[in-house]
Amino acid sequence: MEVRDKKITILGAARSGVAAARLLKAKGAKVFVSDIMEYALKKDIAKELESEGIPFEFGGHSGKVGESEFIVLSPGIPVKSEFVRSLIAKGIPVYSEIEIASWFCQAPMIAVTGSNGKTTTTTLIGEMLKKCYPDAIVAGNIGFPFSAYVQESHKETWAVIEVSSFQLETIDRFHPKQAVVLNFAPNHLDRYDSYEDYLKAKWRIKKNLNSRDHLIYNAADEKLSEWARNIAAVKLGFDIDGDEKEQAYYKNESIYVFGQKLIDSKDMILRGRHNYMNAMAAALAASNAGISIDQIRETLTTFKGVEHRLEMVREINGVKFVNDSKATTVESLSFALQSFNTPVILIAGGKDKGSDFTRLNDLIKKHVKELVLIGQAAEKMTEIWHKLKPVHHPETLEQAVETAFKLAAPNDVVLLSPACASFDMFSDFEDRGRQFKAIVNGLK
Repeated sequence: MEVRDKKITILGAARSGVAAARLLKAKGAKVFVSDIMEYALKKDIAKELESEGIPFEFGGHSGKVGESEFIVLSPGIPVKSEFVRSLIAKGIPVYSEIEIASWFCQAPMIAVTGSNGKTTTTTLIGEMLKKCYPDAIVAGNIGFPFSAYVQESHKETWAVIEVSSFQLETIDRFHPKQAVVLNFAPNHLDRYDSYEDYLKAKWRIKKNLNSRDHLIYNAADEKLSEWARNIAAVKLGFDIDGDEKEQAYYKNESIYVFGQKLIDSKDMILRGRHNYMNAMAAALAASNAGISIDQIRETLTTFKGVEHRLEMVREINGVKFVNDSKATTVESLSFALQSFNTPVILIAGGKDKGSDFTRLNDLIKKHVKELVLIGQAAEKMTEIWHKLKPVHHPETLEQAVETAFKLAAPNDVVLLSPACASFDMFSDFEDRGRQFKAIVNGLK
């Protein structure tokens, strides 16, 4: 796509929007950034844009946005919002940041999506790729905007990109060589009209796949398997329940890939069925990219996971503190609770995404000793769980950690696993996780 001299507006001045603005300006576009947040809340970003010579506006969207030849939309802004719909009605194309970045990517792309496990799988694929491709790019919804790294791409390496449903809503030419779909589960129902709409947004990852591309998918997911049948790409399934007809499966405490044993689960640092699924998906993608079985196995024996995902922070007086701030869904919290065989003091809550927390009832009964609930979802969670376990309602995360520590006994786990978004109290899940770690490290 030729962008030189085109008038392009970046709608939303968050991390990915600023990166897209820089990329497009470097390619000769006439870039303008527009955000509804007040200038006082965006001073640091304003300074960045000023230093780059990129014009901007804060506090609302002016008529200048409507003069654009196309829009780059922040994933935080719904396509169905009244303002975005008005732009589309004028015939102005609207694209996501990953779409824009992909236009300039020289490397073949591996795109990873799914309701749970995206960040771990994307990071794991990246570690495997770097065994042969030290310049491999790992970016996207993982926290590193694709636009910020795409100019480093070249044909002799790979780019692995974590993509969300929000980003996939506005792709056009985005064409990964490999598409990895980990699972489907209810999420973001506060943004979509139905679960089916959410799934369709995820499934847009297959939009441009052809017979020379690969679709790696969870064959144990009934809906995903049904949809995968109609895709022209080479299909590689993985199955946690030991189905040997799939290209990767888990059986007798071991992972098998392409008919041969890859690794025993006891030899992996990562634990839990969810991580064995992530490992299978990553192994298939890395193998397609030319990484040997030995190199894949070596990565799995040393990979410790990602920050904010079941991250061991500290142990005090026999009490373990675990940061799982990345767990923003019911399924993520479910996986977390099943990872422990000792009593859990659970810190949960945040901005509800329309989740059905009753699906966790049995796990709460089985694994949780005390509930420490925060944020907007605390009232809803309390209504559902108050008869299952004792509930506590601190006002801040610091008070939540202190409360949990007082309730814990030796061999207990204090687990931050919110099952909610972070935006009611924090800038993002990373901010929430880092604050949790700072508070824990300050305990005496």
